[in-house]
Amino acid sequence: MSARERPRSAGRAVALSYDGGSGAPVVVASGMGYMAEKIVEVAAESGVPVYEDNSLATMLSQLSLGQEIPDSLYRAIVEIYVYFLNFDPADPEKAKRERQALEKRASAPAEGSGAVEEGGL
Repeated sequence: MSARERPRSAGRAVALSYDGGSGAPVVVASGMGYMAEKIVEVAAESGVPVYEDNSLATMLSQLSLGQEIPDSLYRAIVEIYVYFLNFDPADPEKAKRERQALEKRASAPAEGSGAVEEGGL
């Protein structure tokens, strides 16, 4: 099945921009369905890596275009930037595999432990 024949996704996509200044990253594009596909397509054509996280995309899609991300999402956005730092254009799936492996290790209970507690920064 070619890319043109694939059924349209009802997913969400949000594009962020960060100028490296003192402010937080801002939402520069947001959409669902066809618009989400176009955002991802333009990113891919421009060599911009795509980070997949449906729950984060849902939260970010609630923001207005041009709005800075709120403090409560900084940790999630830092994880995205770390992902981009590890991104290898020769192997686009490498960073995704590494992230999934880290998430798997983080979600596994420690040996001899009956509960897992999430700490904050």
